[in-house]
Amino acid sequence: MVEAVDVKLYFNFRSPYCYLASKTLWTIVDDFHTNLQWRPVGGWRLRSAPDRAKRKVPLARQDLARFARRMGIPVTPPPIETEPTAAGAASLFAQDKGVLREYIVETMRIEWAEGKNIGEPDVLREIASRIGLDPEELLAASANPDNLAQLEANYEEADALGVFGVPTFVVGENIFWGQDRIEFVVEHLRELRLARL
Repeated sequence: MVEAVDVKLYFNFRSPYCYLASKTLWTIVDDFHTNLQWRPVGGWRLRSAPDRAKRKVPLARQDLARFARRMGIPVTPPPIETEPTAAGAASLFAQDKGVLREYIVETMRIEWAEGKNIGEPDVLREIASRIGLDPEELLAASANPDNLAQLEANYEEADALGVFGVPTFVVGENIFWGQDRIEFVVEHLRELRLARL
């Protein structure tokens, strides 16, 4: 019997690189003996500071377009004022309901493929409906103080580990930053002989 290892995933729903990761990270769950430890954060946590972000957006969007073209996925950036905290808090509710994967995929799709503002209540309701959750329960979870506190606790944990960007995967002492490092996570898990046969 292979003992599964924990893989922590630090994630901010506002990150275009988390959108890319949402399309490819599932091999870590499906193909290896792992326990995905979900660590969403909100606001500007683990993202570039606002002043730097203003300068970074044009380059990041070019970069996103290149990756998306290679992956064959659509990109329609959301409004620049989109705030990810409510979506992050709501993800904890989706996790409790057993549909975290569906929530992540659908939230990133509606934001980055359809260009909708996931900070708006009606958009969160739409996400809930698409994945079979009660829209009002999801909306309540998005403002739940305990969930919001968990987002901040996740950031503090990340900061203590030296994590400074998203998506970041942590396996034991190994830190893998960026959606383009998922292949290194896979290689590491294979070296640990954790592949499902």
